Amino acid sequence: MTNLLEVRGLKTQFFTQNGIVRAVNGISYTLKEGECLGIVGESGSGKSVNVLSLMRLIPTPPGKIVGGEVLFKGEDLMLLPMDEMRRIRGAEIAMIFQEPMTSLNPVLTIGFQVEEALKLHKGMDSKAARERTAELLTLVGIPNAIERLDDYPHQFSGGMRQRVMIAMGLSCDPALLIADEPTTALDVTIQAQIVDLVKELRKKLGMAVIWITHDLGVIAGLAERVIVMYGGYIMEEALVKELYARPRHPYTIGLLGSLPRLDAGEGAKLTSVRGQPPNLVNLPDGCPFAPRCDFVGERCTQKMPPLEEIGPGHRVACWEKEKTEGMKPHAR
Repeated sequence: MTNLLEVRGLKTQFFTQNGIVRAVNGISYTLKEGECLGIVGESGSGKSVNVLSLMRLIPTPPGKIVGGEVLFKGEDLMLLPMDEMRRIRGAEIAMIFQEPMTSLNPVLTIGFQVEEALKLHKGMDSKAARERTAELLTLVGIPNAIERLDDYPHQFSGGMRQRVMIAMGLSCDPALLIADEPTTALDVTIQAQIVDLVKELRKKLGMAVIWITHDLGVIAGLAERVIVMYGGYIMEEALVKELYARPRHPYTIGLLGSLPRLDAGEGAKLTSVRGQPPNLVNLPDGCPFAPRCDFVGERCTQKMPPLEEIGPGHRVACWEKEKTEGMKPHAR
C-alpha cells in the first residue's frame, strides 16, 4: 500500500499573553491507504492540535503552523490556497468532532445539514441530495431515515447525533476520515456501537481512518497502528499488538497499567502515572515526561531524545529504553 498521508516535522504554536504554547513539536508519521491509525495521550498532549493542523483549522491568531509539511496524495496541504483547501476538506478529508451537539447547527434540520455538503462538493440538485442523505443515514444505522430528514438535532439522542456526523463525514466518499474523540460524551454501550460502525464502514468503503482518543481500550479493537503523544511530541509508535505486548516508553507503560485487562493475571493491580502533564508554555529542555518518569536519567533532563526504531515499525523516544525492555504494564 502507498502512503496516503505523510506528516514531516509538523510544528504548531499558540502566541498568548502568557507566552508561546508549544502544542505540536516537530512530529512526523505516515498513514497508508485504507489504514486505521490511533493517536492516544492525555488531554493537552497535542492530539487534536495535530489533526486540526492537517486540516488547517488552527485559529489564527493566536495559533500558527510554524513548520513542517503535510503531504496528502503527494501534495503539500500547507502550500495550497485556502479555496483549494476548502475543497479538500469534506470532499477528500472529513472530520468528526468530539461533541455532536455543538458541531450540528441547532436551528437547521438534519437533512439540510447533510444535503449542504452534497450540493457543495458533489454538485447535486436538491432531489438527488435528499435521496443520498436518506441513504447515508440508513447506512449509519438511523431507523426510518427518510422520515427523520426534517427533524432537528435536539430530537436525536447523543449516539444518533454522532451517527449523523459520521453520515455527514462520509457523504462525499473521503479518502481519509479523522475522528477526534467521537465517543467521549457517550455511554459505554453507545461507544461500542459507534466503534463497530466505523470499523464496518471502513471495511465497506476502503477509507483510511485517524482515530484520536485518550482511551487505549478503544484503540485495541479498531486500529492497526498506534501513536502515543505527550507534551506535543510522539513518544512511541508501534503496531497495536506490539504496543500492548511490548510497550517500551515509560509513559506508554503507565497508560497501559491504568487499563483493566483480562490477561493481566490474578493479583494484578491497576497503576497510575504520577504527577501532572507539562505546562506547554514552559516545556523543559529535555524529555517533557522526565518529571513523572520512574526511569529518569541525567540525559533525560538535558535533551529531548530522538524517535528511534527499535524493531520493525516500532519507534520510541526515550534515553532509558533499555531499562523498560520486558516490562509488563501491570504491577503485582
